[in-house]
Amino acid sequence: MAESSNDNLREAAHRAASDAEQIAWVDEQDNLLGALVRSDLRERGLIGRGTYIMLFNSAGELCVHRRTLSKAIYPGYWDVAAGGMVLATETYAESAARELEEELGVSGVELTAHDHFFFEDTGNRLWCSAFSAVWDGPLILQPEEVLEARFLSIDQVLLDIEEKPYCPDSLAALKRYLRSRQTDVAKEL
Repeated sequence: MAESSNDNLREAAHRAASDAEQIAWVDEQDNLLGALVRSDLRERGLIGRGTYIMLFNSAGELCVHRRTLSKAIYPGYWDVAAGGMVLATETYAESAARELEEELGVSGVELTAHDHFFFEDTGNRLWCSAFSAVWDGPLILQPEEVLEARFLSIDQVLLDIEEKPYCPDSLAALKRYLRSRQTDVAKEL
């Protein structure tokens, strides 16, 4: 799927604005230390807060989406959760609701909190809170962040992660969610 130069410019402007956001800066125990510009937090290897919202339909299928190529972390990767960095002025739940609406156009749904855990990968150190929601309505994709989205069965997602690049942070949230449900699918992980 080729992107036009207007799409590239829009994504670049969005990334610059995103990199300038004031993000919650926390310590190893998730105590708030203050606010830092997102790009500073990332470049200095400091810890932020992130939210992960696994969006299911009533058939139990999970929404997966592909990130734009302009994303600072995991560009072009597939993602099993909407979400993002928690702003300095937000709670995890407020961030989750905002991110779900921004990325997928889903609002007014009940968010169920599931897990709180630490994740670390190259250039990505986060205290994470995972949520889920159920939605059968249309998706309205944020073009600066999401290239495409679809609902897949959990079995299909588990096959896809072996063949396509998926964001490791949201996969950690999904695997923890599945393990907590003690499903047969989770035993394969």
